[in-house]
Amino acid sequence: MPEGSDSIFISHAGLDRQWAEWIAWRLEEAGHRVELDVWHWRAGDNFVRKMSEALAKATAVMALFSPAYFAAGRFTEEEWTAALARRDRFIPVVIQPLEAGELPPILASLLWKELHGLDETTATAALVEAVRGPVPPTSPPAFPGTTTQTAPTEPVGRRGPQPRFPSSTGLPDVWHVPRRNPHFTGRETVIDDLRSRLLAKRHVAVQALHGSGGIGKTQIAVEYAHRFAGQYDLVWWVDAEQVDQVPQTYAELAARLHVARPDAGTEANAHNAVQRLRTLDRWLIILDNAEDREKLDEWLPEGPGHLLITSRNPAWQLTVPRLHLDVFSRQDSLAYLNDRLPALEPEQADALAAALGDLPLALAQAVGVLTAGMPLARYRKLLDTKTAKVLAQGATPGYPVSLAATVTIAMERLNVSHRDAITLLRLLSFLGPDPIPTPWLADGRSRLTTIPGDHDDLMWPQSAIEPLARFGLVRVEHETVQIHRLTQAIVRDQASTGDTAAIHDDLAALLSAADPGDPELPETWPRWATLTSHLTAARETIGTHPDLRPTLLRTTRYLAESAQLRAAHDFAGALHQSWATTLGEEHPDTLHSTHALAVALYDLGRIAEARRMHEDTLERRRRVLGEDHPDTLQSARDIAVTLHELGHYVEARRMYEDTLERRRRVLGEDHPETLRSAHDLAVTLHALGHYAEARHIKEDTLEWRRRVLGEDHPNTLYSAHNLAVTLYELGLHAEARRLDEDTLERRRRVLGEDHPDTLYSARELALTFENLGLHAEARRLDEDTLERRRRVLGEDHPDTLRSAHDLALTLHNLGHHAEARRMYEDTLERRRRVLGEDHPDTLRSAHDLASC
Repeated sequence: MPEGSDSIFISHAGLDRQWAEWIAWRLEEAGHRVELDVWHWRAGDNFVRKMSEALAKATAVMALFSPAYFAAGRFTEEEWTAALARRDRFIPVVIQPLEAGELPPILASLLWKELHGLDETTATAALVEAVRGPVPPTSPPAFPGTTTQTAPTEPVGRRGPQPRFPSSTGLPDVWHVPRRNPHFTGRETVIDDLRSRLLAKRHVAVQALHGSGGIGKTQIAVEYAHRFAGQYDLVWWVDAEQVDQVPQTYAELAARLHVARPDAGTEANAHNAVQRLRTLDRWLIILDNAEDREKLDEWLPEGPGHLLITSRNPAWQLTVPRLHLDVFSRQDSLAYLNDRLPALEPEQADALAAALGDLPLALAQAVGVLTAGMPLARYRKLLDTKTAKVLAQGATPGYPVSLAATVTIAMERLNVSHRDAITLLRLLSFLGPDPIPTPWLADGRSRLTTIPGDHDDLMWPQSAIEPLARFGLVRVEHETVQIHRLTQAIVRDQASTGDTAAIHDDLAALLSAADPGDPELPETWPRWATLTSHLTAARETIGTHPDLRPTLLRTTRYLAESAQLRAAHDFAGALHQSWATTLGEEHPDTLHSTHALAVALYDLGRIAEARRMHEDTLERRRRVLGEDHPDTLQSARDIAVTLHELGHYVEARRMYEDTLERRRRVLGEDHPETLRSAHDLAVTLHALGHYAEARHIKEDTLEWRRRVLGEDHPNTLYSAHNLAVTLYELGLHAEARRLDEDTLERRRRVLGEDHPDTLYSARELALTFENLGLHAEARRLDEDTLERRRRVLGEDHPDTLRSAHDLALTLHNLGHHAEARRMYEDTLERRRRVLGEDHPDTLRSAHDLASC
């Protein structure tokens, strides 16, 4: 590098990318190192970290001033303020005129270079001078009159032809592209990614935009062509959906390139155009709706230009790089709705975007209907009840047909030759919009009565999924297939009553066979999460199916064990309401759902409600199942748990002892539920002050659980946690600390930072710190635990109030008496309201407040 060269970070707004590329190229030509995000940062990089690293190693920051640069909410503000704060060399260049008030006052005193309005040679000189500073002339100044500037040569570099000077932008001489959509919104990341991919190669750069119908592939291609028109000498649009029409479009290009021969046929002239492109650079060919990959192979031009393909067919990934296009981000959806329907309240816009699944075509149709006079509330209702009909309406500039028509046309074409694909689509449309594991389909093929064909087909389910993917009706990823929620609704609307009944049987068979494993084990939770999303979607239609009820009940257990407390309550409540009506209050499955709902109420801190529901369930189970049935003993155990939580320790002890004796007799000494009862009894003995007896039972239960369940099972860790509590009360603080720290580390790893059991361990370790005189360490852990419990459980949950009380105690011991008093008073008031005047925790708050 020449003496005096700089390492320059270019700070720019995304809309000014063409200027940034031109400036970066010229600075590198002048011998400077350049860091430009769109050239040097990869997809998936941490944007903030990369920006911080770039600012740290740069010797200068060049800021490209424009109205977009100073627009609210852009990261450019962080970049220029960081550069000023670090007192780095800051080089502003103005690339677009700024109106009064657009430039922040703190920057007004800086000197800058104006590049806009100059020709390329003059702008290049001004850019270099902005970095190196002015240089006195070595020859007489040029005559100030008008002279003719000579454009610099354009050497081919490592990224292909150098970026063209933005001031020379305009439509190229050879131009055939649909009109630009004036309402195009968002997709900046996609366009940046597309531009980077096309610039990455020196020779022909091919890129396929892939996505389902209505996702906006064509709109992005049109926007890209218009936005970067000035960087090309030729831009030509080819409608490739009808392959037999492609030669005609290329023949028209041949005429524009003056290589068409009057005596040659259309196809010969089309090939002449493709051949001519080999000798040209700076061209962009767009093949739109290119669905038949094999037949279009001969129409893929080669040469130093760019080829952009849009298609619903994922098969293009076999031959060309593919950029998969997903639905709008929620931010892009809201920006589009706010632009077109500014009167919408933010909550209304967000709810509408969610209902439409952020699908660009659906959003455009909704805008068309709503701007034509449809009330929003009525539109939302029709969207839920008459999806196919409402999605056939609405003016959609830039889209040839409605979403309903897109789905219907594809289904009609597939129905001729792929009946298995259509029936599979109908089946999957009754599941949720989340990815559906394809192993479910492979393993459940023999149970599916609605799918025609050979049950032993070696290529199933790929043979049915591939046609759906080719027509953009589904998205296929590794071992999953996904259907957009609106496509599902349109397909469901078209199913007949007879078809629906058979589909429901198949759904129940499919979902009941998808067994994720023991819901108590954290390693099964990702599989349960997948299954739960589809069970939730199908519950209203097949929730009473006998084959599916056991799976639904295990789902409530998974939600409770994984600490999804509100979801567990809602899911169990829906099951209970449905089954009580259809099966009866005392059906065993209804009683299971009642029990699950009571557990959910307990977990949410609604202890008194949980107790009443458990008592009713116990009475019914005793009458229906008998005293010693495992389900009856489960209800008895859960009543004892609520009694303990309400402070009725003596009564809880009697129930625990009875339940433990029955479980030992019915289930055996080492059954997990027997061990659970032994653990429960020890916890109540501890609460009654019988620490030595509690320690003996807890140590025995922990040893059994380690041997039967393993070191890291949640129940084993629960025993370890409670043993540490008793060791603490026995004055064995060092031993309690070691066990607390080990249990906390294991729970964080197995269950996660915010799981209620992890927070139990964090709370007990903080208490141990407090007793050891480590008040500062206790305070930090108390504050973190309280903040997490407030977020996970709520302000008034009994466990949250325990953490608040603990923190008040620590503040008191640190001498912060006024702050401790305020927390004690608030906790006491909440405990009186939630637990009652005589609850032991309430009395403890009153005592500690008085002491404070």
